[in-house]
Amino acid sequence: MPYSTASIRNVALAGHPAAGKTTLFEALLHAGGTVQTAGSIERGTTLSDFDPMEKSRGHSLDAAIASTDHGGIHLNLIDTPGYPDFRGPALSALAAVETVLVVVDADHGVEYGTRRMMDYARERKLCRAIVVNKIDHDGADPARVLEELRESFGPVCLPLNLPTGNGSGVVDCFGSSAGDSDLGPVADWHQRIIDQVVEVNETVMEHYLDLGEDGLGGDELHDAFEQCLREGHLVPVVFCSARDGTGVKELLAIAERLFPHPGEANPPPFEKRNGAGMVAVQARPDPDAHVIADVFKVVNDPFVGKLAAFRVYQGTVRRDSQLFVDDGKKPFKVGHLFKLRGREHIEIDQAVPGDIAAVAKVDDLHFDAVLHDSHDEDQIHLAPLDFPRPMFGLAVSATRKGQEQKLAAALHKLAEEDPCFVVEHEAETNETVIRGLSDLHLRVNLERLQERHGVEVASRPPRIAYRETVSGKAEGHHRHKKQTGGAGQFGEVFLRIEPLPRGGGFEFVDEVKGGTIPGQFLPAVEKGVRQVLQGGALAGYPMQDIRVIVYDGKHHPVDSKEVAFVAAGKKAFLDAVQKARPQVLEPIVDLEVNAPEQHMGDISGGLASKRARINGTDALRGGEIVVKAQVPLSELEGYAAELKSVTAGRGRYSLDFSHYEPVPAQVQQKLVDAYKPHHEEDG
Repeated sequence: MPYSTASIRNVALAGHPAAGKTTLFEALLHAGGTVQTAGSIERGTTLSDFDPMEKSRGHSLDAAIASTDHGGIHLNLIDTPGYPDFRGPALSALAAVETVLVVVDADHGVEYGTRRMMDYARERKLCRAIVVNKIDHDGADPARVLEELRESFGPVCLPLNLPTGNGSGVVDCFGSSAGDSDLGPVADWHQRIIDQVVEVNETVMEHYLDLGEDGLGGDELHDAFEQCLREGHLVPVVFCSARDGTGVKELLAIAERLFPHPGEANPPPFEKRNGAGMVAVQARPDPDAHVIADVFKVVNDPFVGKLAAFRVYQGTVRRDSQLFVDDGKKPFKVGHLFKLRGREHIEIDQAVPGDIAAVAKVDDLHFDAVLHDSHDEDQIHLAPLDFPRPMFGLAVSATRKGQEQKLAAALHKLAEEDPCFVVEHEAETNETVIRGLSDLHLRVNLERLQERHGVEVASRPPRIAYRETVSGKAEGHHRHKKQTGGAGQFGEVFLRIEPLPRGGGFEFVDEVKGGTIPGQFLPAVEKGVRQVLQGGALAGYPMQDIRVIVYDGKHHPVDSKEVAFVAAGKKAFLDAVQKARPQVLEPIVDLEVNAPEQHMGDISGGLASKRARINGTDALRGGEIVVKAQVPLSELEGYAAELKSVTAGRGRYSLDFSHYEPVPAQVQQKLVDAYKPHHEEDG
């Protein structure tokens, strides 16, 4: 059916693994009439998990998109993976929606993934709602889960409906105050949520105080509800059982009546470069304005080629539109425009503001590319998402000779699809290193290499991503002079270095006076410095958090040339580094271990032997604990097997990069000693 921006609802399903996101995705599509029968994870028939690897593993590895038309709305749904190993596709989906539905298991309540996705959505200023799923299970305790939600995320968590008949049905408690529920009288919860909604808007509050609830018009209450969602003043909670359909149609009705359309939610955080900085840009959901769209998902399909899913924020994308990619000078023609329905690609004529669509076979497209139809929109980008840093690494090589080029191309395609999967070439060791969020994340991508691209690889642990820096200030000097007959080489550089705060990166400052180093040679000095930054000065690791100030030098009117100042800059920087108390930094990660309580002692003892700082433990329902610690990444090699052994397979853990800090002196000495022989051979 033709639809406008006002009828679109964009919703991502997110949350902890096994909370029932994919089952809810299927149930919503079935209730909306898109599919005749809801798919089953057990039978491998879901629209969402269509990839053979997803079917064999029984859980999502990537985000899936589908839409349904129901009751006057066009609902775009994105099912996201729950496992933290595949958070890249999950967070990418947040760039395309106004509302995040965080799905919670009524058996287990608030879990690690629940907190993470609630936090990500809040930081992105998205509207949040919570679905408590599986209310019909024997172990379900909706009252306890609602209390836990309110304890974890505040009293802004209030129900729009309540379970009845031990989870066999739901009753509305927002639009009605009559009846009873498994959580007590409906009137009690009705009053709480009405009070919460009306207090956000002074006009609505005045009408409510003067005339009571009957004096509030439907539009007035709707607008106040929308404002509550936008401002985080309300996180509505709805109850359902996706497997048997309880509460699913009611959830569709809530999406229609209460969830924001693209013109109502918080504006997307677009930015435009302005000189050295960025300024905010307002994208208007106006169908007649210039096009602004953002690519949030890329798939390299072996049959269709590169497929890019994008969200339209402004203007209308039509078949045969001419669109620029980022700041490109040459547009591409939209030959075919698609709506995605799991694996299916359904051709459409246009995509209006707020809609989600896809194009195929455009090689220039990449994740986070901005599509537009006028150079007025050059330099515009969405504010970047805060992705976790990929910290796990494997060095990989093709097992068969002659497949190196094929391996490189296949790795590039996989990296295009997942912002948390990174491919690096380590010049020092001539290794190709893949980095991801966990061992599982990397193993899945190695399987994809073989199944999709026919490339078999050997893998082994890579070097840890150490870094180098300096802890003091120092001066450096070098005169580069070479005379070999004919034109010579001459360049002399004086510089100072000083440490920057951790995470400060690199700064190059020109304080040369009187033209002692002509301006055209300063980039060459910086190039020499950057060569050391890349290759390291102490143990062969990249350098960071350093300011370099070039303040003096000498040149020769005939013999000075770029190569001389590259060499002088490099040697002067090395000279300064040796005097500035150089340090090796190691990556420290935030570790969370979930395990049965009886293994607490073994886990804590094991972590203590790994130079870990344990920051606390939380007790969970069902005799589980969460141990939180900060640990050097280098100490965690083989930890998955160790934890499995200690907990009889019941322990699991997740990592997030925290910061870099200096390694202990004895570790630094080992790294330096290991580097010296290799360094001397290179010399």
